[in-house]
Amino acid sequence: MSTDIPTLTPEQLDTFGEEMDAIRRRILDDLGEKDADYIRSVVKAQRGFETVGRALFYLPPAWPLAVASLSVSKILDNMEIGHNVMHGQYDWMGDPGLNSRMYEWDNVCPSEQWKNSHNYIHHTFTNILGKDRDIGYGILRMDEDQPWHPYYLGNPVYALLLMTFFEWGVALHDLEVENIVAGKRKIEENKALHAGIMRKVKRQALKDYVLFPALTGPLFVPTLVGNATANLVRNIWAFNIIFCGHFPTGVATFSQEECEDESRGHWYYRQLLGSANITGGSLFHLLTGNLSHQIEHHLFPDLPARRYPEIAVEVREICERYGLPYNTGPLGKQLFSVASKICRMALPDRKKKDAPEATSTDDAVTTDRETVAA
Repeated sequence: MSTDIPTLTPEQLDTFGEEMDAIRRRILDDLGEKDADYIRSVVKAQRGFETVGRALFYLPPAWPLAVASLSVSKILDNMEIGHNVMHGQYDWMGDPGLNSRMYEWDNVCPSEQWKNSHNYIHHTFTNILGKDRDIGYGILRMDEDQPWHPYYLGNPVYALLLMTFFEWGVALHDLEVENIVAGKRKIEENKALHAGIMRKVKRQALKDYVLFPALTGPLFVPTLVGNATANLVRNIWAFNIIFCGHFPTGVATFSQEECEDESRGHWYYRQLLGSANITGGSLFHLLTGNLSHQIEHHLFPDLPARRYPEIAVEVREICERYGLPYNTGPLGKQLFSVASKICRMALPDRKKKDAPEATSTDDAVTTDRETVAA
C-alpha cells in the first residue's frame, strides 16, 4: 500500500470500525416502506422501458428509440436491480421476486456464479493482490505490483475487447482461464460451471437473438441487430462505471501479508481505500445502480443502494477526521484516469535505481481528495 496514505493505529482502526458499524446499524433499523416502494418503482420502470422498446421494433422508423428504450431497460436490470438485489439488499422485504437467492438477471452470467465471484471473492478480498481476481480480471495489468510481461503490451486492446463483450467476460470470470493456462487449475474443475454458463447463454441467446426477432416477422434482422446493440450499450456502460469505481489513480491495493488476521476496522479501511466514487446527479446515480458510490457500496454491500448518497455525507466527514482520502470526481476525470492507468500498466515499470520499491498505489494522485486532512 502507498506510504502517502495515513496508516491508522490498531486503536484508531477499532474506533473507525465502530463508527462504520454504527452507520450500518442505523440504516438497517430505518429500512421500511420507502425502500420497498423505491425498488418496486424501479422494477416497474425497467419493465416499462423493455415493453416500449420491444414494441417499437415493429415500427422501423422508431428503431433508434427502440434501441434506446431497451438499453435503458437492460442497464436498470443489471445495475440498480440485479446487482443490488443479488447482494441481498432487499431480502428483508420477503418478496420472492426481489430475493437474492432466487433472482436471475438479464445477463449471460448465471446469478449463482456471479454471487460467488463477486459477492464472496471480490467483496471479501477487495484489492488484495493474489486474492481479488477482479484486479485485472485475469486479463489486464492494473497494478504496479502485478509482474510485467510482454503480453501486457496489449492492455489497451484487451480492455477495449472486455468493454465490448463485458457480460461474456463476467460469465467466463469464474472459469479462471488464466489459471488453467498457467497450470494452476485443471479444466475438469470447470465442468459444472461450464454447464451452468451454457444453460444461461442458450436462454439469453434464444430470447434476444431468436424469439423476439422472430416475433417481428419480416423485421427479424433489424430487431436482432437492435437487441445486440442494446446489449453492447449495456456492456459499455457497466464496464466504464465499474472500472471508474475500482481503478482510478489513487485507489490502493494491499498485500496478503497486510491483511492477515484482519480486524473489522481494517476491513472497512481497506474497502474505503480500495474504491472510488463518481459525482453526478440523481438520474446518473440511478443508471449506475448507485455504484457511482462505490466507496459506500464496498463499505456496506448489503444496504439498499438508494441509501448510499445520504451515507456518503457521513463517510466523508469521518474520513476527514481520520485524515483518510475520499477518492471522488466527475465521470470524465475518472475515465481519463482509468484509461491512463490501462495504458501505463501496458509498459514495463520505469524505476530509478535509487528509488524505493514501487508501491501498489500510484504516486501521482490526481483524483479529487479535498477531504484529506492538512
